[in-house]
Order: sequence, then C-alpha cells, then structure tokens
Amino acid sequence: MDAQKHVANFGAGPAKLPRSVLLEAQKELVDYKGLGISVLEMSHRTSDFSKIIRKAENLLRELLKIPDNYKVIFLQGGGSGQFSGIPLNLIGLKEERIADYVVTGGWSAKAAKEAEKYAKVNLVHPKLSTYTKVPDPSTWNLNPDASYVYYCANETVHGVEFDFVPDVGKAVLVCDMSSNFLSRPVDVSKFGVIFAGAQKNIGSAGVTAVIVRDDLLGFALKECPIVLDYKVQSENGSLYNTPPCFSIYIMGLVLEWIKNNGGVKAMDELSQTKSQMIYDIIDISNGFYVCPVERKSRSRMNVPFRIGNIKGDEALEKKFLDEAVENDMLSLKGHRSVGGIRASLYNAVTIEDVLKLSAHMKSFMERHRS
Repeated sequence: MDAQKHVANFGAGPAKLPRSVLLEAQKELVDYKGLGISVLEMSHRTSDFSKIIRKAENLLRELLKIPDNYKVIFLQGGGSGQFSGIPLNLIGLKEERIADYVVTGGWSAKAAKEAEKYAKVNLVHPKLSTYTKVPDPSTWNLNPDASYVYYCANETVHGVEFDFVPDVGKAVLVCDMSSNFLSRPVDVSKFGVIFAGAQKNIGSAGVTAVIVRDDLLGFALKECPIVLDYKVQSENGSLYNTPPCFSIYIMGLVLEWIKNNGGVKAMDELSQTKSQMIYDIIDISNGFYVCPVERKSRSRMNVPFRIGNIKGDEALEKKFLDEAVENDMLSLKGHRSVGGIRASLYNAVTIEDVLKLSAHMKSFMERHRS
C-alpha cells in the first residue's frame, strides 16, 4: 500500500486501531523489548507477560478511576460470552433467579434471550416495534426481586445510545459497554458489573474486559464453566487458563494511547465532535439522508442512516458504498439485519477520517438529490 494513502476505516468491530499502536506492535512483533521472541510466542506464566497484563489493568484502572473494591479481569468469548457469564455469575444472588433486562436493540435482545437459559427474564418495558430510542425510565417495570438489572449502553447495530446511567436504586446494575467503552467518563461505582469486548474502542478481537464489584464474587452457579467464573479468574489474575496474550498486549498499547491523548474526557469531546459532523449533514439534507433514531438516543459511536427515504433506496445506497470504496472509505455498509449505511466512529477514527466521509456525503447528495 502507498504509504501516503489515507484509508478511512469505519468498521463496527473489529475496528480501526491508532496508527501509532500498529507501528509499535509492528516494531515489537519479532523481538519484544530485546527478548528475542514475540509476544505471540511468550508464555503467559513469565514475568515479562505479567508486566504486560498488569500494565493493561493499571491503565484501565487509571483511565476509568476504578475503585479498589472492584476486580478487573480479562476473559475470552467476546461480549456474547458475557451474555452467559452474567447470569451464570449473578443470578444466584437471590433465590428467585429473576433478572431485569432493558432491551433497546439487537445486542441486549440477544443477551436477554441467552439469560432465559438460566433465569426468569423480566423485560422491563414492552417490546419495541423498532429500536429507535431508549424508553423513558419512568415507564420501566423493575422487579424488586431481580438479582440484577441489565442494559447495553450503546447498540452497535441500531445506533441507540444511553445518554444517562439508569437509576435502579440498590439493585445490581450490569452494563454491556462494548461499543462505547472509554469514549466518555463513567462512574464505575454505580455498577455491579461492566464488560466490554475490546475490538471496538480498546484493541483487537479476542479479549473482553470485565469489571466486577468484590461483593458479587462467589455466587456462580455450579453449572458455570470455570473459565467464566469471575471469582476463579480474579483469584488467578486472569491466568486460570491461557489468556488471549497478544490481544491483551494490543489493548495495553491502545490504553496507553488513550492516556497520552487526553484520556476519556478528550475521547468524549472528540466523539461529540465527530458524530455531530455526520448528524448535521443528515439533518440539513431535507430527507435525502435519514437517521431513524430519535435525537436524544442517537449514538456517538455508530451512526446509521438510509439514503433517499426512511426505507432506503437500495440502488442509491449501493452507489454510495461503491464510491466510498473507490475513495478509500471502508466498512460503511449497515448491519445485515437492518441494511443501509452505518458509520462507526470509535476512538481511533480521526477528524480527518470524518471530514473525508462528510465530503463524500455532501458531494453524493449534490449529485443525486432530485
């Protein structure tokens, strides 16, 4: 590839990584810090890998100001693995085995369905006909006997994001933050468990960060696979079994990059700026571009839109995507379940990338608006 070629990757995950991280990993790939071996071939039991995993944990604790009474563990199985891991670890907190689920999109719907294997699932609001908003919390029907309340902070497919942390009183709040993790400051103390797959905002596919409050450890069902048992993994420093070593290494590099670029506060400001650039074009297009999500619930991370009308003109959308690829903009096709266009604007996506997309959207609209 031409070294000067600017390719903008708007993939929803795995997603763009900071160029400096890729270059650092490239430099250290064959010979990590003079050891003569790669992290890819390094034993997870060595002191060298211990430094890598501890660095990742310490950076995560620093960036999110994680209180001391929370454990940080790095697991495999992705966010979807935690759809099982959450009920398997937490449903035993109360005898009733009830779990409250707030379903605002495809991923929270899948989590609720998986939890039905282990729990009585209470959907706290009636099923939405379309995933275009976060229902008003005053309409939620929370069960006081629930072991926990679960929600997904940002729905990657449908582009719906919470702009608040639900107030669930003394209930245990669980959050899937996979697609907006470290994109804004978070008060970790409001949560029982936070989890996030790394492959969107904090690294490459293969590792899932789980932050769990101390008092929630030790309640796993006997059916819980030992590799998903939070107590076992925390007692073993995420090393009960061989962890995804290289993914943890990459995550550490990305966390360092976030820290060196202003931390989560700076990421939040950039996210607001980048997403607003795209939404502004949609909103002044007089219906040429249409975002189905209610304004208050619009995601800063994933911007879905149709072209031509609310249902989308497939011929126009194909042309838009083909021209985007010709102009070195990748992975703008919407999720297969909803179609259309989706621009994912994670932390590593630059203002320059978004300016490139903005120019394409304006040019395309001028040429094709009737």
